[in-house]
Amino acid sequence: MNTDQSRLFYQSRRRKPVLDRAEGVYMWDRDGKRYLDGSSGAMVCNIGHSNPHVLQAMQSQMQTATFGYRLHFETEPAERLAHMVADRAPEGLDRVFFVSGGSEAVESALKLARQYALAIGEAQRWKVISRFPAYHGSTLGALAVTGYAPMTAPFDPMMRQMPKIPAPRAYLDGLDPDDPATGDHYAHMLEERITAEGPETVLAFIVEPIGGASTGALVPPAGYMQRIREICDRYGVLLIHDEVISAGGRVGTFFAGDLWGVRPDILTISKGFGGGYVPLGAAVARNEIAEAVLGAGGFIHGFTYAGNPLACAAGIAVIEEIERQGMMANAVHVGGLLKTRLKALMNRYPFIGDVRGEGLLLAFELVSDRGTMAPLPPDLHAYDDLVETAYDNGLIIYARRSRGGYSGDHFLVAPPMIATEAHVDEIMEKLTATLDRFEAAHGLG
Repeated sequence: MNTDQSRLFYQSRRRKPVLDRAEGVYMWDRDGKRYLDGSSGAMVCNIGHSNPHVLQAMQSQMQTATFGYRLHFETEPAERLAHMVADRAPEGLDRVFFVSGGSEAVESALKLARQYALAIGEAQRWKVISRFPAYHGSTLGALAVTGYAPMTAPFDPMMRQMPKIPAPRAYLDGLDPDDPATGDHYAHMLEERITAEGPETVLAFIVEPIGGASTGALVPPAGYMQRIREICDRYGVLLIHDEVISAGGRVGTFFAGDLWGVRPDILTISKGFGGGYVPLGAAVARNEIAEAVLGAGGFIHGFTYAGNPLACAAGIAVIEEIERQGMMANAVHVGGLLKTRLKALMNRYPFIGDVRGEGLLLAFELVSDRGTMAPLPPDLHAYDDLVETAYDNGLIIYARRSRGGYSGDHFLVAPPMIATEAHVDEIMEKLTATLDRFEAAHGLG
């Protein structure tokens, strides 16, 4: 096979080395170069690569059946995994709808919420409020609640944009994230938007408990999560937690919302849920929501691979490994060390404006002025430059534009939950070399 000219196309023409193998936190290309997977791919490979228990579970399932269409058969792996998810979800969220990825999970949650409103006689509710910036997926429905302009603008004529409120970026607004008044300030924006839209028309509010790609591991200010729950209850609005990135243990709890003891009405999971072994995700809902929709004629929605037995067998094994190896506790311990080391970089590099996150979902943001938090000039393309420099140095990190897509630069550092203190040392060594090179290239010293 001639691979000199690829027949694939993705976001750009840029080529990468051919992957040879992956194990633990490392990946190797065909030339033998080793890379430390410092972002778990796209915050996916939570338990590391080539875990023997997961591979054995998949092999065993392949010897039994790799596919069973949900309209033809129930499968033991799907039923077992659904019970495992419900047992770990907040109390009352005990109905599971399997999908193959994060966009599908969000799309399913939005459609489930709408069909629930129809089932209970509230057809006037259809607006889903979200935040800006935010990323909820690439399908048109998920894009409608996404706040990331370069991704949404080309498709505006093809979809109905949903109402947005500002994400609680206290670090940009000069507010104290530990002050409950800050949480009240941002939560009040939700109440104002609900009343402005007409409460009777608002279906749901969708929020990432800890930010993902668009806000870079943004942790909400004190009291924020509790207050938005109260506001949603006051106006009969469903609360959807998008946990596609934050679920799966890397923040120290299986679901990030548990950090604040807040129960959503629907939540979405993917990425680390399948651990990079198979495409897998789910929308998880309160029983009364699922029952109302089923009682009104059924959920008018579905995907061919929903509940695939091979995917579910892998998902079971991923959860088993997370808990058998104590990975959530390790994420807190190693993540705390890594966060401290990242914050220390602010003393060395004045263009690092913020370090944030929980557990092993961490990020740092670059600025041109730490006092004003003004972003670096967009034409530096720092989000791309730094990632490519790190890659050259054998470190994989993940970046996006932090100010809605056109400016700002943040970088997610989220290695697998099996990372050790030695891996932290290696990450910091490679990251420091990367920042030194970036600083010199752009005269930022």
